[in-house]
Amino acid sequence: MVTDYLDLKLGEFLDLSASEPAPGGGSAAAVAIALAASLVAKVARRSGSTWPDAAGVAAQAIELQARCPTLARDDAEAWQDALLALGGGRGDRELAGVLDRAADLPLAIAETGADVAGLARLTAERGVAELRGEAVAAAVLAHAGVRAAAHLVTLNLATRADDDRCTRAAVAEQGAAASVRAALEAET
Repeated sequence: MVTDYLDLKLGEFLDLSASEPAPGGGSAAAVAIALAASLVAKVARRSGSTWPDAAGVAAQAIELQARCPTLARDDAEAWQDALLALGGGRGDRELAGVLDRAADLPLAIAETGADVAGLARLTAERGVAELRGEAVAAAVLAHAGVRAAAHLVTLNLATRADDDRCTRAAVAEQGAAASVRAALEAET
C-alpha cells in the first residue's frame, strides 16, 4: 500500500523518501512539477491587472498541479508493482503490463511538466515584472521534473528504444528546456 502524498507534511514526505523504497524519482518529479505549477498560479494571479489572460493561465496551472499528487502516488505504486513482478512469479503477459504502466506514468508526469513549463514561460513573458523570477523558477523546476520523468521512461523501456513513449518523453523534455530558455530571456 502506497501512502497518499496529499496527507503528508513536507518533512514526512522527505523522511519517507529517505527510508522507504517509494516514493522514487517519478514521485519526486511530480512533486517538483506541482511546486512549479503553484508558482505559475501565484504569478498569474498577481498579474491579473495588467494581463487579461492571467486568470486562465492560473486556472490551467492549478488544474495541472491537481494532477500531480495522483501521478506521484500512482507512479510509486507502479514502481513497487514492477519490482515485485521483476522478482518473479508472474507470467510474461502480466509482467509486460506492469512494465508498461511503469513507463506510462513517468510519461504522464513528463507531459504534465512540459505543460507547466510552457505556462511558466508565458507567465515569465507576460506576468508582472517583479515576479518574473518566480516564473523562471517555475520553469526550471518543471523542466527538472520533466527531465527526471523522461529519463525514467527511457530507463523503463530500455529494451524497447523504438517505443513511441521514448519519443514522446524526449519531445516533452525538449519543450520544457525551450520554455526555460525563453523564460530566462524574458526575465532580462
